[in-house]
Order: sequence, then structure tokens, then C-alpha cells
Amino acid sequence: MTVTTKPLVLASGSPRRRELLAQLGLSFEVCPSNVDETLESGMSPAQAVETLALRKARAVAATCSEGLVIGSDTVVVLDGEMLGKPRDAEEAVAMLKRLAGRTHRVYTGLAVIDVATGDCRVGHSVTAVQMDALTDAEIRRYVATGEPMDKAGAYAIQGIGATLVTHIEGDYFTVVGLPLYLLRRFLGEMGVHIL
Repeated sequence: MTVTTKPLVLASGSPRRRELLAQLGLSFEVCPSNVDETLESGMSPAQAVETLALRKARAVAATCSEGLVIGSDTVVVLDGEMLGKPRDAEEAVAMLKRLAGRTHRVYTGLAVIDVATGDCRVGHSVTAVQMDALTDAEIRRYVATGEPMDKAGAYAIQGIGATLVTHIEGDYFTVVGLPLYLLRRFLGEMGVHIL
């Protein structure tokens, strides 16, 4: 069991991110940021996920008196276009039709802020994901499960969506939404050691 010397706050309502932190044996509070996720046009995917991760962490840090606040944001990128969460089932179907049979990249930004000192770490991780060629019927059956609706790119690699993926190159946890190697490094630099 990891012993932390500073309280940890996860600035996300994502069940996946909560599960990952819990698996590390970390004790933490959950405080979703609910920030505006509008971005300036022309940002690269790396800039976008780092900006949003930091925005989420800062919003929650402003409400805390101590501890380390963890913010994260994930986008799927295909043909230079960032795909966020689908607005409805039809948009999920359209996203998956575009991704089917092709390789896309998943970017996850991570920000950690020490509330007491204002010290901050920001970075991102990228993983390439190859999706299987899927029939329209398979895509519609997957969307009907409801799983794609709150996921960037309209799939969850840690759920039924794992069956859609033939290969990944990079960090699996980046695709889930929280790059754990980067988190270990950032927390360690701020005095909380997972190992």
C-alpha cells in the first residue's frame, strides 16, 4: 500500500481514472472540475490536452487548501482532426466508421498542481491504436451498448471496445485516460512516491 504525504485530489469524474488511482493503492478525493472545455482554434492535440488538463487541475486547486490536484484530458486524433466524446449515438457511429480499419493516435494530457506551493507539472503521452475493420452492423451493436457515449473517439479500450482494437503502440493507460508512468514521475517530483 502506498503511503502519501500529501492529500491527492482527482479533478475528474471519470470512473476509469478513479479505478486506476485506486489500483495504485493511492488514497484520494474526487472533485470533478466541470470547466469549460472550449479551446482556441489552431492548437495541436498535445497543446489541447495539456491546456485542458491544466485548466481542470487549476479549477479544482482553487477550491482546495492543501494537497496535489491531478487533472487529465484525452482526445483521439485521426487525419489531424481531434475527436472528443460523441454528442449522440449517430455521431458515435460516424466516428467509429472513420476509425474502423485504420490507425489513430490517442493523446492524454496530465497536470499535477501542489496547492500549497503552486508548483506544477504538465505533460502528455501519445499512443497509436489500430482498430479492426468493422461492419456497420458491428458498429451499431457496439454503440447500442451505450459504452461509447462518454468516451473520446467513441470507444473504451478497457471495456467491450477492447474487442475492436487489433494493436497498440505505446502506453495502454494513455488510451484509458491516465498515463500512469507520467503520473508516477510527476508525483515523485512533488514528494509523493508510488514506488
